[in-house]
Amino acid sequence: MPLLDARDVHGGYGGMNILNGVDMAIEANEIGVIVGPNGAGKSTMLKAIFGLLHVSQGEILLRGEPIQNRPTNKLVQQGMGFVPQEYNVFPSLTVQENLEMGAFLKPDNVKRMLARIFEFFPPLLEKRHQPAGELSGGQRQMVAMGRALMAEPDLLLLDEPTAGLSPLYMNEIFERVKEINAAGVGILMVEQNAKQALAIADKGFVLAAGQNRFTDSGAALLADPEVARSFLGG
Repeated sequence: MPLLDARDVHGGYGGMNILNGVDMAIEANEIGVIVGPNGAGKSTMLKAIFGLLHVSQGEILLRGEPIQNRPTNKLVQQGMGFVPQEYNVFPSLTVQENLEMGAFLKPDNVKRMLARIFEFFPPLLEKRHQPAGELSGGQRQMVAMGRALMAEPDLLLLDEPTAGLSPLYMNEIFERVKEINAAGVGILMVEQNAKQALAIADKGFVLAAGQNRFTDSGAALLADPEVARSFLGG
């Protein structure tokens, strides 16, 4: 049984569909990557999975249980975490305060999970008393991911985690994604840095106009000349 199984998902805003029948499934030990042109429905799909967008048709299953249109707080309780692309930290709070906010459902686990987050993101340990708004973009992204992990999710949704980051921090974030996945967290992420993201992906989903254009392993999509020509810049 897949950890996440989305079938024929339709949905959008204001009565207009952005998603027109998307299928997407990943296992508990996998990294899934969603790529495609601007306006393809990539971030919209993540929002649909996390209950931020009304699904008008189709179903989304978490460990076999339908979850479409379920409130986000219920989804967090069921083991799902979401890191949006923007406004994903509280800038006036310290790094540690940001992280502690993520453990509101499991306050008894704060000390243990803080230690784990600092293992995943060592730069945050020495910055833990610094306001998050003073950090670099890459470090803020670490804080946002760390806060979502404080609730011990089984599935972590990441929307453009390397957007606007330097190549150094982009590679750092991808390395941390692999480590988090190896520790037992399934990951589904949207990425504009498609080649680099597909290189670490177990499953890749190429969307266009709110539909699947290609679905395969990350390696197979990178090797597909049509995918390369149409979506990866040659």
